[in-house]
Amino acid sequence: MPTWNTRGLRGSAFEDMINRTNEYYKDKGLCLIQKVPTPITPISIDQKTRHITLAYFEKKSTVDYIGACQGVPVCFDAKECNVDTFSLQNIHDHQVEFMNDFHAQRGVAFFLIYYTKKDLIYYMNIEEMNVYVERARAGIRKSIRFDELNPDNFLPKKPGVLVPFLDMIAKDLEKEND
Repeated sequence: MPTWNTRGLRGSAFEDMINRTNEYYKDKGLCLIQKVPTPITPISIDQKTRHITLAYFEKKSTVDYIGACQGVPVCFDAKECNVDTFSLQNIHDHQVEFMNDFHAQRGVAFFLIYYTKKDLIYYMNIEEMNVYVERARAGIRKSIRFDELNPDNFLPKKPGVLVPFLDMIAKDLEKEND
């Protein structure tokens, strides 16, 4: 079984930004989105601090967040990237399968990719991710270059909202209804 240790804390700053955004959206009555806990079984616990220092994952997780925005089912996963090339090793087949199934049920499924050095967040819906995943499966390229990304899908800076993804969800829904 895969084990967990301090590497599991990667992305916690980005996750905190998303959690605070979700609280903001909830307080405004716009969304109700919750973090999906990853089920783990502790192996070792520091007795002084009572912190888990080693654990294994009980099962594969699907997405990081799930909920609804104004009646629309939403699920997404958050990833961080500290270089200009996003490795598709960070995307797992079971996640893509779940998100495609979720989308088939008329839900909005997407990835938020935080390019830390550029301080930019990219919104990639499941359809766009499918293009890159299929390309990787065909043996063409197993990563996404920053210059391949659609400039219109970077989240704008908005006062009071750390990760303003609602406008991108609205754009996706408009495309679906066209």
